[in-house]
Amino acid sequence: MSRTVHCQHLDKEAEGLEFQLYPGELGKKIYDNISKEAWMEWQKKQTMLINENKLNMMQPEARSFLEEKMKAFLFEGIEPTIEGYVPQKK
Repeated sequence: MSRTVHCQHLDKEAEGLEFQLYPGELGKKIYDNISKEAWMEWQKKQTMLINENKLNMMQPEARSFLEEKMKAFLFEGIEPTIEGYVPQKK
């Protein structure tokens, strides 16, 4: 049986993640407050950010940049700026 959470990003009850996907306190917060649907949305944005900005994930600066964008997207509803990308209307 899947677990449900009140997803902070979508502001609705939705299926929760199966396990903690991100380390540390932030990972626990994501696990407790973000749905699978919202996480999948983030993964698409993350891929676009990595490609558009040519991020090298071996560099700590790139990982920090991505983490800040992730927190802003998931918890503050701030869409990352990706050149040429226009988000779909909900």
